[in-house]
Amino acid sequence: MKYGFWLPIFGGWLRNVKEENMPPTFDYAKKLTQSAEKWGYSTTLIAELYLNDIKGPEHDSLEAWSTAAAIAAVTERIEIMTAIRPGFHNPAVAAKMAANIDQISNGRFTLNIVSAWWADEARQYCGIFTEHDERYARTEEFIDVLKGLWTEETFNYSGKFYELIDTKLAPKPVQKPNPILYAGGESEKGKQTIAEKCDAYVMHGGTVEEIERKIADMRVRRKQIGKEPFRSFGMAAYVICRDTEEEALAELEKITTVMDSSGYTGFKDFTTKSQLEQQIQLQDYSVSNRGLRPNLVGTPEQIADRILEYEEVGLDLLLLQFSPQLDEMERFSKQVMPLVEQKRSLINS
Repeated sequence: MKYGFWLPIFGGWLRNVKEENMPPTFDYAKKLTQSAEKWGYSTTLIAELYLNDIKGPEHDSLEAWSTAAAIAAVTERIEIMTAIRPGFHNPAVAAKMAANIDQISNGRFTLNIVSAWWADEARQYCGIFTEHDERYARTEEFIDVLKGLWTEETFNYSGKFYELIDTKLAPKPVQKPNPILYAGGESEKGKQTIAEKCDAYVMHGGTVEEIERKIADMRVRRKQIGKEPFRSFGMAAYVICRDTEEEALAELEKITTVMDSSGYTGFKDFTTKSQLEQQIQLQDYSVSNRGLRPNLVGTPEQIADRILEYEEVGLDLLLLQFSPQLDEMERFSKQVMPLVEQKRSLINS
């Protein structure tokens, strides 16, 4: 299992806790990522939203791509997975920017392709936001342009959304043939697009049984279209690690008690503009990306056992959230990661 983490560009992950002691500043992001490299984390995921979806649109949030470039320059090993939404970007310019950041990082820049869900944010920031399946049709062409520019010396393209004539891109990315393209989606159109165009599949938080079904389904889809297996299966999860189960459950109760609805501005768009496989309630939305659903809540021993269950069904990357992030990521690295290794060794011996 590889352990990644979401960079807290919104100042936290909890919609019911106002102050989480993780400011949305580059200084904090830099300290966190450099520490994570020392603690054994493999990946940081940088979400792309121009409005703060967690604390409310009036609050500070960092822009994803400029943050990614800056993080690339001050780290050495960690993979920098940065979200990109085609409706907000020119694909040729995005390909150029991605190649440049991949050069800066010496091959550590990867993309999380997101077809978008927040209509009001798109209105405020001049994004293109259309019906669900058309957003994915745009995404397919967007990926075609990225890959074409990254791999061909001169690239031509004529599609419904984009047209390029004799376009050149140099230098190319360090990674060959292209930086890894991750994506997550639960609709039929989304899964079809990801199976055909992307390299890895990432999921919202789910139970072991839900994740096992999703992984099996996506493996079959890849095989049916003659593609190589996905390079990775990842899942979002929120961790509450405490010395006792009682302490962990008390923290869970605190963070899921809805006190203030200001952080729930995007809830309606998230649940109506996306085609989700599981319906969610306000309490589930207390933490982003259904992060409570995996139930990584309890003692280090309980959490390690659950991680091994996910590993058994084919998951190989956890994209974790914590609060406060710096302190809890260190705790997880010292108390949970080694325990997973020990338990795995015992199972395999």
